[in-house]
Amino acid sequence: MATFEFKLPDLGEGVMEGELVKWHVKAGDVVKEDQVLAEVMTDKATVTVPSPKAGRVVSTHGKEGDIAKVHHPLVTLEIEGAAPTQASGHGAPAPAQATAPAQAQAAAPAAGASVQASKVLATPVTRRMAREHGLDLATIPGSGPQGRVTKADVVAALEGGGEQKNVVATPAQARPAAPAVSSGRADERVPLRGLRKKIAEKMVRSKFTMPHFAFVEEVDATDLVALRTRLNAQLAASGDTTKLNYLPFIIKATIAALKKFPHLNANFDEAAQELVVRGEYNIGMAVATPDGLTVAVVKDADRLTLAEIARETARLGAAAKERKLKLEELTGGTFTITSLGQSGGLFATPIINHPEVGIMGVHKLKKRPAVVKDQIVIRDMMNLSLSCDHRVIDGSVAADFVYEVIKYLEKPDLLFLAMA
Repeated sequence: MATFEFKLPDLGEGVMEGELVKWHVKAGDVVKEDQVLAEVMTDKATVTVPSPKAGRVVSTHGKEGDIAKVHHPLVTLEIEGAAPTQASGHGAPAPAQATAPAQAQAAAPAAGASVQASKVLATPVTRRMAREHGLDLATIPGSGPQGRVTKADVVAALEGGGEQKNVVATPAQARPAAPAVSSGRADERVPLRGLRKKIAEKMVRSKFTMPHFAFVEEVDATDLVALRTRLNAQLAASGDTTKLNYLPFIIKATIAALKKFPHLNANFDEAAQELVVRGEYNIGMAVATPDGLTVAVVKDADRLTLAEIARETARLGAAAKERKLKLEELTGGTFTITSLGQSGGLFATPIINHPEVGIMGVHKLKKRPAVVKDQIVIRDMMNLSLSCDHRVIDGSVAADFVYEVIKYLEKPDLLFLAMA
């Protein structure tokens, strides 16, 4: 028998570390080749890490909630036959699948990056900034959690003396130290881990870096309800099992409006202080899963038909709930739509999916009184709420955008002209 030290393999382009969300094995367990050892969450996704060999687990390295480093020991196995005592994660099989993320863009580290710099806690984007400006991360004091070096820290180092000048405060810098919360005998403490922790980090980042504002308006969706009913009947008559809900229509109406107001189809580059107006229409859809809210991305949604969008959103929703989303299905969003369906309430003010600059909430569709040609009639009504980053989107633009979406939802036949 020999020992085999399995090191955490590459988790994706530019990803150097991840949080140990869950161990699937413990010391003494016998594992098969390709059996899942652990779940590791990066700033892109949660991935399952399979065992490269069969054997018995001698020890695991790190506990749930710890940060695991790429190419650092993850599990020590006892295996049959002779084997080296250590095995590098380089060239090891990639993790089997990705699950729910907090989305982020990342860049690959330089081949010449120093070993010392790789030990510093920092995101891939921060590492890239430091590398591009010739800074050693090890010399920059970190203001983030656990001493993590943030983009603001790098900017401060560039401006000299470590002073923050013209830099938006990070969440860790902006909020005061929180007092400890005492516990009673009947209380339960639930650690903030995994997706829930990533959601918390992402929401705090969004609210602390983006000055949010919201605009709300109602939609008379009566004609949309009738059109959906007719199209579903035609699909069924043709033998197509696709079921159209309202999301494909809303996505198409949103894309038509984004083409008229392209600055909402954008990401904000904090480091460069630039609005990146995207040339693609990759629409994020918020999906409620047992682990928390996940945003799956419908890529090139402008090129899909209503039926194709219906099939794709159904597939992504099912994959999100089953933890089977791929990395590319979680990143690259340009604008997000969030809807709780019939649980959507009257209206809400959704938090922007950073680094996007707008998110639209779709709320409960229900029959209620409305005034049409000076007559009170019963109509199918719902509300839309748009949250925007006020640094780059003005209130008048947000209002005009929402009314453009409403135009296509209240007269849905126009969608077919917009798709032509």
